Amino acid sequence: MTSPRIATRTRSTKETEIEVRVDLDGTGVTEVDTGLPFFDHMVSQLGRHGGIDLKVVARGDLHVDTHHTVEDVAIVVGEAVREALGDKEGIRRFGSILLPLDEALVEVALDLSGRPFIVYEVACPPDSLPLGTPPFDPQLGEHFFQSFATSAGITLHIRLRSGRNTHHILEASFKGVARALRDAVRVDGVGVPSTKGLL
Repeated sequence: MTSPRIATRTRSTKETEIEVRVDLDGTGVTEVDTGLPFFDHMVSQLGRHGGIDLKVVARGDLHVDTHHTVEDVAIVVGEAVREALGDKEGIRRFGSILLPLDEALVEVALDLSGRPFIVYEVACPPDSLPLGTPPFDPQLGEHFFQSFATSAGITLHIRLRSGRNTHHILEASFKGVARALRDAVRVDGVGVPSTKGLL
């Protein structure tokens, strides 16, 4: 590596104000403040278990809905990851894991392909209630990963193998993505890992 893989991104709309900083070669130091404690807990998993220093500060129209804040945080974190990756020279590119959290078991596979695509097969129990205060709708998990994968340029597959507890299912999903991302961004070779010479 010839330069630090660090990026800072911001997003300002009528609905949200987002600031994100990522260091792909950090130690997992996280600082996340979105006004949604449960969501903060989930996003923090990306940094801590991804070995990525991650700072996220978000202010959104939570009095209207949590959707805007969750979506915009995902977009900006994805943009920062993509920018920090640079030309992706020497990265492993692929990552996958089967991650357990008590009764929940989640399978994650990803490719830093530059081609956004997501398969999300994570069905939370039909009687799942919102989590935390202000409440986080479990259905927003899918929207987060869709927005994150799109802005980061990642092909991402997340499948629930087993699970009954909504908190465990979501947390296993975030931890699984973090661990797969940790492997994929690791630099252990030379050149861009593609026959095209570009990702």
